[in-house]
Amino acid sequence: MTNTMSYKGYSARIEYDDDDGIFTGRIAGIRDGVGFHADTVDGLREAFCEAVEDYLETCAKVDKAPQKAFSGQVMFRISPEVHRKASLAAELSGKSLNQWAEEVLDRAAG
Repeated sequence: MTNTMSYKGYSARIEYDDDDGIFTGRIAGIRDGVGFHADTVDGLREAFCEAVEDYLETCAKVDKAPQKAFSGQVMFRISPEVHRKASLAAELSGKSLNQWAEEVLDRAAG
């Protein structure tokens, strides 16, 4: 079972709030905090689509480009030992470290 929704290239993580008896969600991958909620799954889908549409309309009104695409560049620090092991695994599989890391991250992200 997944707890995410997607619409027009945007995704949201869904949670259930047992105290209030509602589903809640927040559009992921954007700096602007865009949330939505409903008390049924169908209502939640509708609220999510409305939230995305509202986000896009608001961006257009204020002449702001909506956030969406990622650059494809990821930079992070790892220990020298993990770097060594990853480089070796990439070389042994006949791939560059970037190609190998992309495949590993893609599998891990599901």
